[in-house]
Amino acid sequence: MMFYIKRGNIPNKRHTQFKKENGKLYFEEHISREGFSSIYSNVYHEKMPTEILSVGNFNEFNIIESFGKHKNRHFFTKKLNLSGDCVNSRHALLYNDDITIYKLHANENMDYAYRNSHFDELLYIQSGNGCFKSNFGHINIKTGDYLVIPRGVIWKMDLESDLSCLLLESSAPIETPNRYRNKFGQLMEHSPFCERDIVVPDLDPIELSQDVHLKVRLKGGIQEYILKNSPFDIVGWDGCYYPWKLNINDFEPITGSIHQPPPVHQTFQSAGFVVCSFVSRMFDYHPESIPAPYPHSNVDSDEVIFYSMGDFMSRNGVEEQSISFHPAGIPHGPHPGRYEGSIGKKRTEELAVMVDTFKPLKVACGLKDVEDEKYSLSWLT
Repeated sequence: MMFYIKRGNIPNKRHTQFKKENGKLYFEEHISREGFSSIYSNVYHEKMPTEILSVGNFNEFNIIESFGKHKNRHFFTKKLNLSGDCVNSRHALLYNDDITIYKLHANENMDYAYRNSHFDELLYIQSGNGCFKSNFGHINIKTGDYLVIPRGVIWKMDLESDLSCLLLESSAPIETPNRYRNKFGQLMEHSPFCERDIVVPDLDPIELSQDVHLKVRLKGGIQEYILKNSPFDIVGWDGCYYPWKLNINDFEPITGSIHQPPPVHQTFQSAGFVVCSFVSRMFDYHPESIPAPYPHSNVDSDEVIFYSMGDFMSRNGVEEQSISFHPAGIPHGPHPGRYEGSIGKKRTEELAVMVDTFKPLKVACGLKDVEDEKYSLSWLT
């Protein structure tokens, strides 16, 4: 549950007359989840937000599965030849009915507005800077930011430098974990981050441009429209529905005398997966502890790790922006020498993002040239 935010000018009572100085009405838009039964915000426009000048092309979008052997995999995603903006530079990596995991590399600004109508989005900014502009205002983004974009938010990205990102597209809301929140939705004392770490949009000056090009992401593709009025003509809004960001470096690690399981690193939850943040931290302090993780069999989940920065203590051969994929049914664990070699070490300097899914993932086509074909046998001694 996100907390209540107010930005700009709004009337004292919702759903009442809110007039401009010339006596004309502002137009209220109610944006809500789960019909009228979950979080919502009321947004106030200079002009009516429902006017569409034309309905353009529908561009089909389908991910094709790469059928292959069931094995542990490693992809060098930095080697993908990606370019474009934050939408058209996306390359699908892994997917199921709950989630699609993409890599993107944006080197162009978006000359259109974008709305994901069927999926929530989570961007992890591997590198770069930019300004995320939305119908709730702007958020300046930088390396290490997680940017949560609920479905229905209209946005565009202005780049200050190239953006390299991991992107998750989710069929269900992406939220803070239930176990970190009290019954009122406040993050509790044991949570590894709190509301002070969360950044919400600052309202932008009113944009009154016309004939705005909007692309809407649907399950089967992208529908294009021309809107009569800008969706960014906002004078104010309030509520609990909005985009927000959290920087991975503001995640305070939880450590123990012996090795702690991955749930202590959990950062986000959704209906079909969880997201964890591995950050720089002190190792275990039991006199006989083994800091490296123990071998593990995923009985009910597939594991994906995006190696962002530093030296990941349990892996050989991975590099910055590598992705490992460990499907259910096959044990995985530290590479040879890493388990024993971790004994006595006091600290790790690393950043990594882990996604555990509760349904099997499929591998998308187009990754053959960036796959480490030797990875599945790399535990041999």
